[in-house]
Amino acid sequence: MKSLVLAEKPSVAREIARVLGCTNKNKSYIEGPKYVVSWALGHLVGLSEPEDYDPKYKTWNLEDLPIMPGKMTLKPLKETSGQFRAVLQLCRRSDISELIIATDAGREGELVARWIMELAHWKKPFKRLWISSQTDKAIKDGFASLKPGRDYDRLYASAVCRAEADWLVGLNVTRALTSKYNAQLSAGRVQTPTLAMMMDREREINGFQPKPYWTVSADLGEFQAAWRSSDGHDGRLWERAEAEAVIARTSGAGKQAIVDQLRTAERSEPHPQAYDLTELQRDANKRLGFSAKQTSNVLQRLYEQHKLVTYPRTDSRYLSSDMVPTLKGRLESVAVGPYAPLARKLLRSPLPVTKRIVDDSKVSDHHAIIPTEQYVNLAALSPEERKLHELIVRRFLALFAPPCRYDETSVVLRIGDDRFYARGNVLKDAGWKEAYGGVQAADFAGGEDDGSDEESSSGSSAGGSRGSGQLLPPLAKGQKLPVKQSRFREQQTQPPARYNEAGLLTKMEKYGLGTPATRADIIEKLLSSQTIDRQGNRLVPTGKGKQLIELVANDLRSPELTATWERELERIAKGQGDAKRFMADIRQKASAWVNEVKQETKEYKPHNLSHARCPECSKPMIEINGKRGKSLVCQDRECGYRRSAEPALSNKRCPQCRKKMEIHTGKAGKYAQCRKCNVIEMLEDKAGGGSSGGRGGRVNKHQQSRMVEQFSDKVTLSGGLADALKAALEGKGDSSK
Repeated sequence: MKSLVLAEKPSVAREIARVLGCTNKNKSYIEGPKYVVSWALGHLVGLSEPEDYDPKYKTWNLEDLPIMPGKMTLKPLKETSGQFRAVLQLCRRSDISELIIATDAGREGELVARWIMELAHWKKPFKRLWISSQTDKAIKDGFASLKPGRDYDRLYASAVCRAEADWLVGLNVTRALTSKYNAQLSAGRVQTPTLAMMMDREREINGFQPKPYWTVSADLGEFQAAWRSSDGHDGRLWERAEAEAVIARTSGAGKQAIVDQLRTAERSEPHPQAYDLTELQRDANKRLGFSAKQTSNVLQRLYEQHKLVTYPRTDSRYLSSDMVPTLKGRLESVAVGPYAPLARKLLRSPLPVTKRIVDDSKVSDHHAIIPTEQYVNLAALSPEERKLHELIVRRFLALFAPPCRYDETSVVLRIGDDRFYARGNVLKDAGWKEAYGGVQAADFAGGEDDGSDEESSSGSSAGGSRGSGQLLPPLAKGQKLPVKQSRFREQQTQPPARYNEAGLLTKMEKYGLGTPATRADIIEKLLSSQTIDRQGNRLVPTGKGKQLIELVANDLRSPELTATWERELERIAKGQGDAKRFMADIRQKASAWVNEVKQETKEYKPHNLSHARCPECSKPMIEINGKRGKSLVCQDRECGYRRSAEPALSNKRCPQCRKKMEIHTGKAGKYAQCRKCNVIEMLEDKAGGGSSGGRGGRVNKHQQSRMVEQFSDKVTLSGGLADALKAALEGKGDSSK
């Protein structure tokens, strides 16, 4: 008898099959002496569509909503139906005695396998492969210690609740909004409160009134000091006259600053914790400019294809105690290229494993993302993969390095009765920052404002008041320093920054919106539905998003409600929550939100109307951005007319810049135009039978002979006349090149 192993992707299945000694390759599975390894293609099974319950739901009607099936059913997905049938046949083989679930070790991976099992009516025993990396050793160890499949029933229940909740809320509210306003409007359990948070920030920005303020600083030669009225003051003055008065008191010939207070303290900065997925996405966005989705995709390749990192979709930043014996082996594997000096230095002594690194109580389904024991061949990685791998490796090396230590000196100076403050740092031991190539003075300062700091609207505290980047000379209490100059600077309070992806991920994590595995997809969904847009590295709600958030129910906008649901899903996964009560609440809320849409009296106006009109119904068309460029779509959803907004390119090249020219149609017919040089050439109609023969005026040799025969009146030409006619015809043929 054999075991059927079900992986989530063909690439993972091939690796498992190789490790298990399966060599007989078939179209949809790989077979060996003891195992048959097959795969899903992501999901093979999904929840039934509304029309599967009743054909009338094929048409979207507001009157038919809400759609609330008594029992939600499953069906094979059309696009992967061939692989589903193949897996079904394997399940029915008489020589298969058990199933081993080898899909991704998480909530969605469990759902992929269990739904297939449900439609296949699987009654035989099943086990679970639960591993955190794809190395040969991890696969072998995992198969040597398979878990009982029933241990993950609660995780499956949580996954079903998540899927059904998203169907009931997303489908019903999206259909209600789209039907009511005859526009492509989508809403969802997680995407709508995420959009609402962005709109709240947008309202703060739009309602912000900048306010001028002044700061005063004193130039003391080797360093700068900032004026403050007292220890707790931020140094800002709200009246220009006050700043001018400070300048008058503290500047002038012979003015001296007296060191009133002097304190030097050693500061210690511990190493950062290991990455979970959200923290890695944040860091990759700040340091590398990667989108959250881009980070997820690259990370998945490092995990599956290169086997260099552990399971990506984790929410834990700690390691488990059973991993401690493997840490030196992982350090040895990354001791290559630029990482070799520090890795070898760490390997020379026992690793300092602390609670900040290893804590079983804080590890959920998977531990933090760290390197595997797989040998690293940096040359085999793409530039993207290498950059992300470097972030993970350097963070891993930093875990075992000592704290970064520096002396922080703060000084208070008096110029008459006015007090000036300065602060400087002197590095003593780079510690863990050695993993990042050492530190500069700027490393002590904060990074770019990612929009996640809600206090940013207050503006920066007195510029340079901390003086954290400057070096202070040796000072002594009571020492007198000549004041070279006092000056003031006018600034304005700043509104809070718009979110970049790092900041939005921080806010989503804070409010429990989505999971580490789904947050990137939520952001991409908002972008693809044109409710938000990227402007540089910032995310900005569009006109569509601004209107949409006003049309949905208040409760659906609430991050707190969605966070409560996410916590309940976690409780269900741990056997502490009530799945039936959770789904009853979801159904009640979805029905209420649909009814609110029905009763709403607001209007929706497309924000991206173009000047073009639909040739089918004459209504104005809207311009949308898609994967293939801009398109013009009829605003009437029932009409559905669509065409590309981008002009077609001809094979004709601009005679000046040699770029392909665009094809346009004017009153005189079709013409080619170079967008850059504005060169215009008329195009002959293909159907007109002109000399171009429908090929932009080019004449081939066969056409040349026919023309000679047609216009020569059967007269044989020779000598110079023949040569001249031939040259003229060839010139005409080349004129369009």
